[in-house]
Amino acid sequence: MSGLDPELPPVGEEIHLPGPSPLPILTALATTLLVIGITTIPVVSVFGGIMLIVCIVIWAKDTRRETNELPLDGGHH
Repeated sequence: MSGLDPELPPVGEEIHLPGPSPLPILTALATTLLVIGITTIPVVSVFGGIMLIVCIVIWAKDTRRETNELPLDGGHH
């Protein structure tokens, strides 16, 4: 292979994909509320900020848990 060709995974290797989650949409909504609240009603901004922090913490915990469940050898035998 040349240096420009991507490294292909071995045949039969599983690719990890995260499961469905409402967190991306909720994080986007929280960010929107945060920005809109800055220019309109500060209470909306506070609610959006709290919601954003909660979403990020939950998302990080879920990602860490999923990463820890992956096989250490990357699925290679």
